Amino acid sequence: MKFESHSREETLKLAADMAAKAKPGDVFTLTGDLGVGKTVFAKGFAKGLGVTEPVTSPTFTIVQEYKSGRLPFFHLDVYRISDPDEMEEVGFDDYLERGGVVLIEWAELIEDILPLPRTRVKIEKDSDGADDYRLITIEDVEQ
Repeated sequence: MKFESHSREETLKLAADMAAKAKPGDVFTLTGDLGVGKTVFAKGFAKGLGVTEPVTSPTFTIVQEYKSGRLPFFHLDVYRISDPDEMEEVGFDDYLERGGVVLIEWAELIEDILPLPRTRVKIEKDSDGADDYRLITIEDVEQ
């Protein structure tokens, strides 16, 4: 499915609506260029889960855990991962098995170890320069 977002608020709402339907064990991956709004999407997702803590990008810590929502929320940013094997040190498999929802920014960097099924969210900016426009493509990955 493709969605057009014309503002930060529309992106937040789309993400919150998706999170409201999330179930324990669901994995969502975010892809898109630097500055396209992956963390904005993650903030909306957290809100949809009922997370009350401030949501920040885990670029330097790799993982942020939020437990104040209806499900545990594990937000990963793997931008600094140079080899998918490094995810073992982070405890990646443990996060997948803890009954929460996992959202991974820069997921294409660890494509080989991503679980199935999962939901892929690709965010793109308008090449014509409309600052707030985003094309958000959502697809289920089964194989």
